[in-house]
Amino acid sequence: MSDLFHEVEEQLRSDRYRTLARKVLPWLLGLAAVALIAGLGWWGWSHFREQAIHKASEQYAAGLDAAQQGQTDQAVKIFTEVSKSQAKGYKSLALLQLGGFRLEKKDAAGAVKLFDEAAAAAPSPVLADAARLKSAFALLDTAPAKDVEARLTPLLEDGRPYRVQAREALAFTKLTAGNLAGARGDFVIISGMLDAPEGARARAKAAIGLIDSGSAKAVAQTARAAAALPPTAIAPAMPELPQAPGPQ
Repeated sequence: MSDLFHEVEEQLRSDRYRTLARKVLPWLLGLAAVALIAGLGWWGWSHFREQAIHKASEQYAAGLDAAQQGQTDQAVKIFTEVSKSQAKGYKSLALLQLGGFRLEKKDAAGAVKLFDEAAAAAPSPVLADAARLKSAFALLDTAPAKDVEARLTPLLEDGRPYRVQAREALAFTKLTAGNLAGARGDFVIISGMLDAPEGARARAKAAIGLIDSGSAKAVAQTARAAAALPPTAIAPAMPELPQAPGPQ
């Protein structure tokens, strides 16, 4: 009799396992399918991204070659194509190049728009701040001083890559607005910045001397020239840009 009960119990247990399996198996298969789709999706996205970066790298290099050879129209065409790329680093660099061409045509408003787009697309703080700095430079001669200062002030924070250049541009902006005391204060800060290039500190000390002697106009010319200098090379700081050189 005990064998009979044991056999019945085993049968019931087996039936319960089969019922449970029928309930759980579809969920397990569904989860496995989702995991497979997700894996394939990630692989596809990574492959697409790598292809986009490679294509943008080649196009960007071709655009630089065209620009260096004086083929401006061709360069603009190529950089415009790169600016539509999914490779954010090259997209940002291409927008910077296009903004530079707008400046050559005295189109400050168009250049600022492109520089702002480059900052928004940039995948790294270094490239983004370079674009923001160029945007502020483009407005130095046309926009009200308060608008230029609003763009430059965030770039002065500790740890920002172009603090010195932004401070020099801010000093020039204050000079043109007649704020000699404010400009002098900025030059004093630059002269005491340990991480500032030697040339920047030397210019700051010279500017302080000129302000103190009453030669504000000469200071403005010096600061304007300093503000027009391009930022340091930015491509090496961008892991997405292994092949093409930085913007010219």
